[in-house]
Amino acid sequence: QVLLVESGGGLVQAGGSLRLSCAASGRTFSSYHMGWFRQAPGRDREFLARINWSGDNKYYADSVKGRFTISRDSAKNTVYLQIDFLKPEDTAVYTCAAGTRRFLTSPFVDYWGQGTQVTVSS
Repeated sequence: QVLLVESGGGLVQAGGSLRLSCAASGRTFSSYHMGWFRQAPGRDREFLARINWSGDNKYYADSVKGRFTISRDSAKNTVYLQIDFLKPEDTAVYTCAAGTRRFLTSPFVDYWGQGTQVTVSS
């Protein structure tokens, strides 16, 4: 049993910033990759970024490079997603993910959080 709980979403004006958090519990994540997806109503879930637990391997989707930064705090079993220069098209439910594989799509993810809503106004 692995539990992932996201926080940090909210309503933000375009151009603003947010830092999303994902707290993991239930077992160690020393060998797991962790990352973030997002999904807007009527759209497919979109991969955003992933990181290994040591923090020395990161990968970003082309659509978010330069604005999104993934990081982790191993002592707190927490992964973060810093989002800068938010745009209205960033509005979505942002979901934390974890797994043993270097996932880029949902079938390769082992565990999911329930998501946190990010809404960006123009």
